[in-house]
Formats: sequence, C-alpha cells, structure tokens
Amino acid sequence: MIRIIDYGVGNIQAFLTLFKRQGITAEKASTIEELQDATRLILPGVGHFDHAMQCLNDSGLRPELERLVLKESVPVIGICVGMQMLADSSEEGTLPGLGWIPGKVKSFASNPLMAKLPMPHMGWNTLQTKPASRLFQVGFDDEPQFYFLHSYYFDA
Repeated sequence: MIRIIDYGVGNIQAFLTLFKRQGITAEKASTIEELQDATRLILPGVGHFDHAMQCLNDSGLRPELERLVLKESVPVIGICVGMQMLADSSEEGTLPGLGWIPGKVKSFASNPLMAKLPMPHMGWNTLQTKPASRLFQVGFDDEPQFYFLHSYYFDA
C-alpha cells in the first residue's frame, strides 16, 4: 500500500486525487497503525523546513517511519519540503533533518555558480539519469522530463 504521510504539513488530498485518477490505490497515514501495511511512502511538505521537521517530530510517527525506511527498506520519496527533510540539514532552517540520505540541502543563492540565476527555478527540465539508477529503471524515458519549482538543491 502506498501511504502518504500526514503529519500536518502538506497537501495530502492532492496526492490522493492524483493516485485515484491514475487508478492507483493510496491512502494517508496519520497514525503508526496506518503505516503498518506501507510498501511505499510519500513524505510531502509545504512551507518552511523547521516547521515541517517540528510537525513530524511532534506527530509521533518518526520512530515508526525510521524503522520502516532504515530497517525494513520501504522506499520513500520526499516532495517539496519533504525532500529537504530526508537530508542531514537544510540551509532553510536550523533543526536537524532526518538524515536518511547523507547531505545538506542548500539554497541556489548560496552557490556562486548559481546565485545570478532567476529564483525560484521554475519550469520543465530534462534529467540526465545514470544508466544503473534503480529509481528510473521502469516507466521512464532515457531522459525523463519533470516540472520544477524550487530555490534549493540537495547536495548529497
């Protein structure tokens, strides 16, 4: 079961509607019990990094999520601030991240090579994937396109 983590931050209904339109079963999880049948996890997030981290920490879900992701290897994708939370930290806040993926989320503005680019970065871009990438093995073109709207990047 695809479980969308409902910790008080994020547009859960938008994800549920998207999956329903695609004929894919997905449900929200706001309790530890609702996470028990998770085979995939989506960590959404809207707003500021510290607020999202504090909400997740206060939700009581973090220990069970860490068990599922780190011990049971349940795949997880972070979207928007949810992606930032997967890192050790983010320049957008001061709280520590989950640290599930080593690295730091940085502002494009803090990188001299990117500081003069228009922010937020917005539009369609083609990704150059690595041939052995497990993430893009099934259901993607050789150079998939995604829509971006962001001012931060993950420096793994």
